[in-house]
Amino acid sequence: MTPVELSRTVLHAVRRAVDEGELRVTVPERAVVTPPGPGGCGDYATNIALQLAGAAGQPPRRVAEILRSQLAGETALADVVVTGPGFLNFSLGRNASAPLVEEILRRGRRYGHAEGFSGTVVRLRCPAEVRAVVVTDALARVLRSQGDVVRVTCDGPPVPEWETVLGVVGTHPRSHTSGSLPDLDVTVHPVPAPADPLPLGRDAARWALLHPAAHDRPRIPGDHLVQRETNSLFRVRYAHARTRALLRNAADLGFHPEPGSVGGAEALLAVLGDHPRILTAAAHRGPDRLARHLVAVADATLPLLPAVLPLGDEKPSAAHRARLALAEAAGAVLAGGLSLLGIDAPDHL
Repeated sequence: MTPVELSRTVLHAVRRAVDEGELRVTVPERAVVTPPGPGGCGDYATNIALQLAGAAGQPPRRVAEILRSQLAGETALADVVVTGPGFLNFSLGRNASAPLVEEILRRGRRYGHAEGFSGTVVRLRCPAEVRAVVVTDALARVLRSQGDVVRVTCDGPPVPEWETVLGVVGTHPRSHTSGSLPDLDVTVHPVPAPADPLPLGRDAARWALLHPAAHDRPRIPGDHLVQRETNSLFRVRYAHARTRALLRNAADLGFHPEPGSVGGAEALLAVLGDHPRILTAAAHRGPDRLARHLVAVADATLPLLPAVLPLGDEKPSAAHRARLALAEAAGAVLAGGLSLLGIDAPDHL
C-alpha cells in the first residue's frame, strides 16, 4: 500500500463513519499521510482525527477510535494504533511492500509525477546570479513534474556558460516575457554562491548550489568531485549505479526482479513511499528538499544491496527477486530525482 493508497483508504473510512452516523463532518479532499513522528509507531501516521474533531464536536482521540474501528477490516494493514492526542498510526502487512514497488517500477523515473495539467501557471523570477538561476531552473523542473506550467524570467541576461556548462534552460531577460498573468508569481533569491561553481562541472556544481537550503551559503570546494562516502552526491550516484549493476549481474545469473515481501527494509520503503510528498514539498519550498531526500534514499538503499544476489552455490529465491525489485525501485527514484535536479545518474561510476 502506497501513501496515496493509504490516504484514500483513510478517506473511505471517514466516509463510512459519516454514512453510518458516527461522525457528522464534511469528508475532506485528502488525508495527509507521513512517517510517524516522535511517540508514534508503525510505518505511517495521519493527524486527520485532530483535523475533524472540531467539526465533529468530539475529542480527537474519540474520532481516532471511530476511524480505527472502520479500518479494522483492511487486509493491507497489519495494525492501526491511536497515539498521543489522536494520531492514527499504521503498520502495513507483510506483503505491503509489493504494491509500492510495483507502482514505482510501473512509473519508473516519473514515479511521484502528476499525470496531467494541475491548472496552475507559475512565473519564477530570479536575479542574474548563478545560484539563483540554477535553483530557479531546478524548481521549474520540479513544478513541471507536478503538472504546473512554468515561465522563467531573469533580471538580466544570463551568462552563456550557465546554459552550456550548467545545463540551465528556459531563462530569459524579464523584458522578453509576455502573455497572460500567472496564477503564482514567485521570486527566487537564495543566498548567492561565494565562488564561481563552473570549474566543478555541471553535476557537482548543480549539487553544490542545490543541496543547501536557500538561506544557507553554499560551499564550492573541490571535494564535490571526490568519490568517497563524505561526498553526498557521490553516495546518491553510487547507490544508483550499484542498483543498475545488480540488475545486470542478476540477469547473468538468470533471474529477474519480482516485487514481494522484503524483511528489514522498512526504512527504505518509508522513504520511497514518501517520494511523491517530497516532490510536492520541493515544489513549494525549494529543490533542496529533494536533494536531501535523495541522500536519505541512498543511505537507506546501500545496506540492502549486499543481500540482493545469492552467495556461492545458493540458488536465486523469491526473497532475492523481491530484494532485486526493491533495489530497482530505489534506483528509479534516485535517477528520477537527480534528473529533476538537472544532474546525470550514470549506470557506471
